[in-house]
Amino acid sequence: MSAIYILWLRELKRYTRSRVQLLASLGQPLLYLLVLGFGLGPVFQRAGQGNYLQFVAPGVIGMTVLFSSIFSGLGLLWDRQFGFLKETLVAPVPRLQIMIGRTLGGAMVAVLQGLLVTVVCVIAGFRPVHLINVPLALGFMLLIATVFAGLGVAVGSSLQDMQGFQLIMNFMVMPIFFLSGALFPLDGLPKVLKAATMVDPLSYGIDGMRSVLLGTPPGHYGAATDCEVLLAVALLFIVIGAWRFSKIEI
Repeated sequence: MSAIYILWLRELKRYTRSRVQLLASLGQPLLYLLVLGFGLGPVFQRAGQGNYLQFVAPGVIGMTVLFSSIFSGLGLLWDRQFGFLKETLVAPVPRLQIMIGRTLGGAMVAVLQGLLVTVVCVIAGFRPVHLINVPLALGFMLLIATVFAGLGVAVGSSLQDMQGFQLIMNFMVMPIFFLSGALFPLDGLPKVLKAATMVDPLSYGIDGMRSVLLGTPPGHYGAATDCEVLLAVALLFIVIGAWRFSKIEI
């Protein structure tokens, strides 16, 4: 357990020491929030869907958590390149603990960035309907972060160079984001697109956050279903990540 705590704390320290990373993490969410939130707001309102900023804010928060958590696997390749991973793997610590520590550390960093973007959304005009449900939204952020941090570690453990990781992540991340319903409602979609959104784990995370923050029960899938799916997928990705991490050659 001490190894899990040390690696978790290391990821947090790496994030909090980097002001550049802190500011850079706000760039893309601000672009989506301000340009789309205010740019498409009149169109969304004329369509009878209400305030688009209210609708898109949970999607932008989910996008931030997704990007931060899944790219935490990039740190695995960075550590391999500079020898830190080798020092960690030769230590008398089970690899499962190392993998869990890295995954939880990456997930916590993603949640912190999600909280920062939440504050920015509130400043921009986003208002949760029930403040008492904000801790539930934090729980969904943590589930999203755990799911994609596990996926990032699994992919990072299977690759040897950073170029290959970036190629796969770019191929995976953007479809995951755009098929999640972060930018559009999930109701009334064509059958093919609807099926694609149903196999996207992020769609359940964003739907869950919208349910608790906007007070729109039961959401598209239902908050309980969202939570159950995310828990199952998180467990699956952690198991796959642990298996791939155990195969890393020193």
